[in-house]
Amino acid sequence: MSPIRRGEDQPIHNRLRVLRAEHGMSRGQLAQAVEVNPQTIGALERGDHYPSLDLAFRLCEVFGLPVEAVFNREPFAPLSNQIYHQGEQS
Repeated sequence: MSPIRRGEDQPIHNRLRVLRAEHGMSRGQLAQAVEVNPQTIGALERGDHYPSLDLAFRLCEVFGLPVEAVFNREPFAPLSNQIYHQGEQS
């Protein structure tokens, strides 16, 4: 199964690197869990390739998250922005 490459006009951003780090997983461990090679995980993390729908679902299952928590058309704001600016919104 090879990753899908899309055009630059509608990128798909992801949180794979952050989630992998939070779970203490290497690229190899995540790759094994979703049955791809570690180079595929690296390409996905860098945004060089986009996952198929099947692969996106498998990745989300590993982390126990819905697709929109892992992949998005808009860049994800750093989590620190959400945490530190939460009190300012009150």
